[in-house]
Amino acid sequence: MSHLRIIGGQWRSRKLLFPEAEGLRPTPDRVRETLFNWLRDEIEGARCLDLYAGSGALGFEAASRGAAEVVLVEVHPLVAKALRKNCAVLEATRIQVLHEGALDFLKREPAPFDVVFLDPPFRKGWLRLAAERLERAGWLSADALIYLESERELPLHDLPSSWTVRRQGTAGEVAYGLYQRNHPLSR
Repeated sequence: MSHLRIIGGQWRSRKLLFPEAEGLRPTPDRVRETLFNWLRDEIEGARCLDLYAGSGALGFEAASRGAAEVVLVEVHPLVAKALRKNCAVLEATRIQVLHEGALDFLKREPAPFDVVFLDPPFRKGWLRLAAERLERAGWLSADALIYLESERELPLHDLPSSWTVRRQGTAGEVAYGLYQRNHPLSR
């Protein structure tokens, strides 16, 4: 088993356990701290989706910092079970864990999210496909914020045209950025 530490909010410094699984790499503490500094004024009361939840680091951090609702989508059965166990340990009533594939989830009837964490396993080609489905199928509120995390060498030039970058960074082999959806109806 591996563990992660929640950085801020009501569960600050709590450690959560999760199993080892192929492609699972929690967002590093330093990157999470940067991201949630960027989201400081946006996360409280937000409806959040962690589409490739993995360890749940981003979703648990969002809930700890006051998100109204967090949906964690995870395909690996043991990882999904660990997410549910961590919810029970924290008594996290605002977090819902769904055991299914991300692209299958996106085939459901959409309910728009304010903040989406999009951090798929590296080198599988899933990031662009998920971004396109999020945009086209109605999963994003008019001015949603989308956090992307990818392998550093992946060019991100063909994201939906309604997304503009707010902030970007790199850490080791990871590139990350916060995007703002600028839907014409939100103006």
